Amino acid sequence: MKFPTAVCAAVVALAVTAAVSLRAQQARTVKEGVYTDAQAARGKAIFDMRCALCHGERLEGAAGPPLAGEVFLGPWDSEPLAAVFDKINATMPADTPGTLAPQQVVDLVAFILQANRFPDGKTELAPAAAPLEQIAIVASIPRAAVTNASPTAAFPATGTLNQVMRGILFPSSNVLFDVQTRDPSAGSKGGVARADATTTSTRYGDVYSPWQVVDAAAISIAEIGPVLMQPRRCENGEPAPIDRADWKQYVQGVVEAGRAAYRASQMRSQDAVSEATNVISDACANCHRVYRDVASAAMRCTPP
Repeated sequence: MKFPTAVCAAVVALAVTAAVSLRAQQARTVKEGVYTDAQAARGKAIFDMRCALCHGERLEGAAGPPLAGEVFLGPWDSEPLAAVFDKINATMPADTPGTLAPQQVVDLVAFILQANRFPDGKTELAPAAAPLEQIAIVASIPRAAVTNASPTAAFPATGTLNQVMRGILFPSSNVLFDVQTRDPSAGSKGGVARADATTTSTRYGDVYSPWQVVDAAAISIAEIGPVLMQPRRCENGEPAPIDRADWKQYVQGVVEAGRAAYRASQMRSQDAVSEATNVISDACANCHRVYRDVASAAMRCTPP
């Protein structure tokens, strides 16, 4: 296992390469009829009984998020169908996670595909990771790459690049690295506010479950792309090198690492998140080697 300060010898775009390789292995998409109508019907029966109260009778969202439309599909674009299966299998229903059988889970996936107007076919989805990894989710509006991100004048930068790192990436990464030695499944289940606490952070420190905290940390890293592509100064006054190809590649690597961590978190697996932290460590180290770990602070953010 690697920690944030570890010396890394990974190639520059390890996270991006891994993501591209995974997508290259996906031989089919959900547009090709990967489930049957009968399977979706079974899934609807399960949904009506176990899921509709939170997600809405029409999957429009209620206490839980919507499961139909671009709001749902957008974040899953290009991900394997196994990712949705893992999410449901490990975390749903919210009040009794892990109580659905694998066959029930994959039937629910079939119903969600049908509700999102993907065509049915002649073969049922199998409740196994390998075949589901071969099927890619396709959204009508693809997820935008960070290389296309453009800053907006309505939200000028406030902090230096160093401050952004310390305020967002450093604490969020630490939450994920803590999973290496502390299983979020153990101990507090969250949902508790301490009325007798003397500080706000102590009072609300256990409001979210440990796994929800890990989810949030991974999401903050996965969503960091536009922030890192925004014009701002480094701590030494130099402009952040947002126009350089290698910087864009490093940012994409961090974003992909965050997405990998989030997917691992959805599996509610300490081992899976621990493995994902290796990718985060590598992605950060790739950039640090070029732009931070130089002879003096005055040279940081300066193209090599």
